[in-house]
Amino acid sequence: MTAASLATSTSTNKQVVLASRPTKSARLDHFRIESIAVPEPADGEVLLRTIYLSVDPYLLRVIKGVQTYAPIDPGDAIFGRTICEVVHSRHPSFAPGDSVFLFAKWQNFQVAHGDKLKKVDTSLIPASAYLSVMGHSALTAWGGLLDVGQPKAGETVVVSAAAGAVGSVAGQIARIKGCRAVGIAGGQAKCDHVVNFLGFDACVDYRSPTFAADLRAAVPGGIDVYFENVGGVVFDTVLSMLNHSARVPLCGLASHYNEDKPITLHHWGQMLAKLVRIQTFRVSDYLPRIDEAMLDIKRWYLEGRLKYHESVTHGIENAPAAFVDMLSGANPGKKLVKLA
Repeated sequence: MTAASLATSTSTNKQVVLASRPTKSARLDHFRIESIAVPEPADGEVLLRTIYLSVDPYLLRVIKGVQTYAPIDPGDAIFGRTICEVVHSRHPSFAPGDSVFLFAKWQNFQVAHGDKLKKVDTSLIPASAYLSVMGHSALTAWGGLLDVGQPKAGETVVVSAAAGAVGSVAGQIARIKGCRAVGIAGGQAKCDHVVNFLGFDACVDYRSPTFAADLRAAVPGGIDVYFENVGGVVFDTVLSMLNHSARVPLCGLASHYNEDKPITLHHWGQMLAKLVRIQTFRVSDYLPRIDEAMLDIKRWYLEGRLKYHESVTHGIENAPAAFVDMLSGANPGKKLVKLA
């Protein structure tokens, strides 16, 4: 029996395809599910069963055609970060049952060359964690906060989207480094999660009519580092509270992603007067340092100093709904789809 026959004896292969390009937010009708054949691995390749898909905000800009360094066009399969299990191997470094991380299509089965795979150890850390607290979300938080933000013990670090996959880790690292960590999140339930589960010192609800006053009360000495994930009114409110020589790692501007007009920022005069440093970055900037980052992150995780929450949707057919749900900000933590 071939590897493909072995796989299809228990499962079929389906993939998520971009049906049409959204102009604002994504809807279910922008995607479709297609059935495809299970591929056969060639020499040096492995057949993989996808276990988890990572559902990330940046994907909206990709499918809208705004972010073009990794394009997805109508008719293409959606792709992103995945954790897969080796089903059949024709590469000497991999055996059936191995867990691997790779950028891959949103589908049940696929082949990849073994040289492009990164094996992950699931003996102490769950496989799903390599897409959240041990994955690129954590690498983004680690690089943006420590390299760009450069927090010092005793400083105040404010993190927007603090209940999300990146923000939750950034705030916890700030606490590990001896800083006061203040989160910004949408709704009292998320703020309670940020303080009571993640261990931030405080969290402010940006939906509250007293948001500005609440934030000012939470940062009586001003803000030294602002880890930015949101933009919009939140950014405008924070900027007036930045201290002299504050640092702003600009990770994302999620509140603008549904807009079809250029993003504009305000208060440049205040930033100039205060010598505020704003620096954009991407997770790819820190891929060369991923081993260094993971040493820190794994140690903190095993010491119980890094907590994380996952919101898991089951079945590839429900992956588009999981993506649309993630964009609404309905759930805290990392959004994943479990396929097998």
